[in-house]
Amino acid sequence: MRDGYTREMLEQRIGDKFGAKVLETVLAVTYRRQDDDGVEFSPDERRADYLERLAAANEDARWVCAADKIHNASSILSDLRRTVDPESIWARFSGGRAATARWYRQVYERLEQLGFNAPIMGELEKVSGELEKLAR
Repeated sequence: MRDGYTREMLEQRIGDKFGAKVLETVLAVTYRRQDDDGVEFSPDERRADYLERLAAANEDARWVCAADKIHNASSILSDLRRTVDPESIWARFSGGRAATARWYRQVYERLEQLGFNAPIMGELEKVSGELEKLAR
């Protein structure tokens, strides 16, 4: 729940405001905390579920996924370049340096594997590569 809203309430609001197509797109690239039976995912299972569900995601959802990952990775890169203490940035992520950089590479590779070859993929490859360099 965020800001007093349940997930169902947020889905209803998004659907009402932007329509079913936007809601479907957003849900396709939203991390799920539990499986269809209500069993809570571990962080690794949550990421694996996300990558798996990209196969069923439409082209719009894959664009949203790539744009979101570019934004997030770029924010991390920006923070790393501005700090005198890179460990304070990496400490935000439960997996630390290696796992964080690997995640962005995995998303890129999964989209590529699925045949998503939109122009945005070059930028995703670039930021994931930069993140990998700084994670070393």
